[in-house]
Amino acid sequence: MRIEDIYSKAKAGIRMKRRLLCVAFFTLHSSLFTLQAQDEPEYRLEVGAAAGTVAYLGDYNGNITKGMQPWGALMAKYRMNPRMSLGLTVGFGKVKGSSDNVKTWYPQAERYEFNKSLIDAGIRFEYNFWAYGTGKEYRGARRLVPFIALGIGMAHHGKPEGGLAMNLPLGAGIKYKAANRLNLTLEWRMHFVPSDNLDGQKDPYGIESSGLFKNTDGFSVLQLALTYDIWAKCKTCHSDRF
Repeated sequence: MRIEDIYSKAKAGIRMKRRLLCVAFFTLHSSLFTLQAQDEPEYRLEVGAAAGTVAYLGDYNGNITKGMQPWGALMAKYRMNPRMSLGLTVGFGKVKGSSDNVKTWYPQAERYEFNKSLIDAGIRFEYNFWAYGTGKEYRGARRLVPFIALGIGMAHHGKPEGGLAMNLPLGAGIKYKAANRLNLTLEWRMHFVPSDNLDGQKDPYGIESSGLFKNTDGFSVLQLALTYDIWAKCKTCHSDRF
């Protein structure tokens, strides 16, 4: 055998070994990255509280930034997966308005003003535009994500003309993973009430409302929430129920 042939085979063997070493290195690196990316548990529940403002919107106030009142809430969320969750919220505050705030003329000659308590309880569905987390419990998760929320609730409003009112909250906001188990959420949402009695005056024009949300009242909420993760998911279980 010629020396050139021996030299060529040796070079080919060296190249093959290098390729095998590269493949082994990248495979090991990928495995270590995956293990590192999932070395923290996923948590199923969030519990916490929120503070912010609430504003009435209806016949005696057409501006959602006017007449804001203090608002507080308690909440719990069940994470279905890193992009979806179901929540339960109980909030409390006040809503107020006055005929002095509008330029519209109403058939009633007397000046009208109200200031009443508001307690709202509801369930909601949240959808994150990206997977939410630190990235260590779920590969590809992000600490900062936008989201939208839709739900149904029941609000109790005080006198005058107090009572219960169903409402449909629709909101959007951003979530930030402040720590491994701490979450900050900034959210604005609008609660659509299919009735015209939240302000204590039903159909002040004297014309009955028609349709589900035509000439009806509502209220908006702007809040900042702090929640804490509990109930770690079982790492060795293959079912999402645990």
